[in-house]
Amino acid sequence: MVRRMRRRVAIAAGGVAAVLLSLAFVEPVKAAPKAPPAGVDITGHGLAEPLRLRHENQPEQVAAVIDQVSRSLARARAPKEADLGPKYTVVVLAGDTPKQTYDLYPKAVGGPRVYRPAKQPDSRKTSAAWFLGRISMSETLRTVGVPLERTYESVSGGVGGGERIIPEDALNPAQDINEAFGDLQRLLLLNVAVMLVITLGLAGIALLVRRRTR
Repeated sequence: MVRRMRRRVAIAAGGVAAVLLSLAFVEPVKAAPKAPPAGVDITGHGLAEPLRLRHENQPEQVAAVIDQVSRSLARARAPKEADLGPKYTVVVLAGDTPKQTYDLYPKAVGGPRVYRPAKQPDSRKTSAAWFLGRISMSETLRTVGVPLERTYESVSGGVGGGERIIPEDALNPAQDINEAFGDLQRLLLLNVAVMLVITLGLAGIALLVRRRTR
């Protein structure tokens, strides 16, 4: 009878643990990823006509330009106009519709600067702000067709920290939240499964010891 009891406890523990472990590895439902921005238009010093980059034909160039305004950038004080140097306006498009605009100053004294105008093409409410740009700004703009002299600064570094100014069309917050909750769910279920197996095992041992001592 003791053996039958131990067998039943083991079978029950194994079955519950198997169910919990299977639930732990169920993939969470992910939101459909948003389409990448359709492209960017660049105007400014030395460009006789707008430089139009489109994702379907130049995905790497579009991504490189958007990267200049889509990473964490530190806030900066408004610089003196004489220290800004040439200005290049970047307009981010969703389909054929302009969504966001930024002014880039790759040759500003003290390092590149990014200006976000309060007035945006999609009429969303925001505030005007200055940010420290990435040190790769000048070289990135040059490689996509902006007439700038080549620089030899590191193209992999940048200025981190501060407020994010990520283009809305490049984000998918629902997907990030689902993934975070999915990871937490799997971790919790694994912990519960382990604790349940240990508890049932100890209960079986206690029952066996109790019957032997009678």
